[in-house]
Amino acid sequence: MHVDDSVTSVQEGSLTLLRRSRGYSPVPLKTSFGFHRQILACGAEMKNTFCLTRDNYCFISHHIGDLENLETYDSFTTGIEHFKRLFSLRPDVVAHDLHPEYLSTKYALSLPAQMLKFGVQHHHAHIASCMADNELDGDVIGVALDGLGFGEDGRLWGGEFFVADYTRARRIAHLSYLPMPGGTQAIREPWRMAAVYLHHAFGDEFLHFDLPFVRRLDRRVWKTIKQMCARRINSPETSSMGRLFDAVASLLGVRDIVNYEGQAAIELEGMAVCEGARGYEFGFDETRSIIDAAPVIRQIVVDLQLGVPAEMVSARFHLGVGQMIECVVCRIRGQQGLNRVALSGGVFQNRLLLERTRQMLRASGFDVFTHNRVPSGDGGIALGQAAVANARLESGGLLSERR
Repeated sequence: MHVDDSVTSVQEGSLTLLRRSRGYSPVPLKTSFGFHRQILACGAEMKNTFCLTRDNYCFISHHIGDLENLETYDSFTTGIEHFKRLFSLRPDVVAHDLHPEYLSTKYALSLPAQMLKFGVQHHHAHIASCMADNELDGDVIGVALDGLGFGEDGRLWGGEFFVADYTRARRIAHLSYLPMPGGTQAIREPWRMAAVYLHHAFGDEFLHFDLPFVRRLDRRVWKTIKQMCARRINSPETSSMGRLFDAVASLLGVRDIVNYEGQAAIELEGMAVCEGARGYEFGFDETRSIIDAAPVIRQIVVDLQLGVPAEMVSARFHLGVGQMIECVVCRIRGQQGLNRVALSGGVFQNRLLLERTRQMLRASGFDVFTHNRVPSGDGGIALGQAAVANARLESGGLLSERR
């Protein structure tokens, strides 16, 4: 078997896994609950791992990678068969992501019809993964921030707040939807999201601003992209926090085009200087429980026009995101009476954001749970899928999240 190196980080004196692979897999994880049947959880499309279960154990695979080509897909399918032989497993239940175009989903749906199949919403799987990682039961406030995942409404989610248990997740609040021009091209070219966020905050007026980003912007290309967004041509709507990080990185001149996933956000985090910084303020629509980043973009533009160093702007943005999370979670506690918060999703691999958010929530009296045994990113999704499928089996219903 081809096995990548593991990647870890130390936070609060404890080891945290960013990629669980060599040296950790195939050692099983013990859970606080038993699995009623053997389950195959197929994981996500990016940073894929799969998971097989038996009794109180989860056998999570090594890091497979992004299922974007035949070689990686073959490694995925071969790995599943290898684990089944290695641990004498014969799963008769399969859990998968809701995204119809994920190869992991297509694989799950291609399995024999007699296998019981559960579609699990991407961000519910994130929260369930964090819960299983920490051996939690019952309801939690779940905060799932990542690049994107297929939502129950067919849009691309990624800035979500839930009340969740293993069986279901009810979305309480989310980042406002904005178009992602070019789809995956907007991930490779963060300047697209920067322009979209500027237009969302200022309209066409932003084209007259004396900013380095505006001077770099190709007006002819922007005209085409603006039309794409207006006509919803190859511009899926997203509530992704990851895309907001990309937009801010491009605005600050960190990176307009990335060479690998998350590069712009990683470099934005690395430049932040937090001493003396105060966080930017997000808007919040009380009626629809929608979080609006337009006020943050406006504050960033003012700071850049005043000559505030990019290092300070980055810090203010990170602190603002942490303060927004605390504010929304406090609102949910007031409504639902819950005090436990599970933080999951690839955005929380940002150490600065995670540390500051955890500090703020603890200062407000919350019990905060983060990942330790599996990654907070998509490498931990399979564990969450397995936990959700198991809970639905226990509930005796074929509950679907396509509500």
